Amino acid sequence: MSAHQYDEGHTVAGWTGVGIATVGTSVLGVGVCLVSGALIAVGIVITVASALVTWALHLTGWGKPPGRRPREQWGMRVRDTGARQGHPGCVGCRMAGRGRAGATAVGTRSAATAAGTRSAATATATAGPVSAESVG
Repeated sequence: MSAHQYDEGHTVAGWTGVGIATVGTSVLGVGVCLVSGALIAVGIVITVASALVTWALHLTGWGKPPGRRPREQWGMRVRDTGARQGHPGCVGCRMAGRGRAGATAVGTRSAATAAGTRSAATATATAGPVSAESVG
């Protein structure tokens, strides 16, 4: 049994990003103390790289989607199976072009075509959400 009874969101992407960001802000702090423009620049570059590395790891499944995960996915070494399709409400996935509303709109248009009696606008307004698996 786990030591905690809730999902703390510990992920490989999160811990890697925090580690790199800690190094970057430390270098930045030393640069400020020594009044060194070169160290300040290097610290900023490392800190920005931490965000990019974290984002890349999230997109490859080593991050956590927004909200609560199922209990079997609480472990830090468990990859997220929904990362390829994109997480609903996730800014990082939307920035990468995943999980957009356009995929749902395609599914509702095909539902309208299948119905044959409703216009696409009516079907879009009344059709329920379509999962990514059924679209592609």
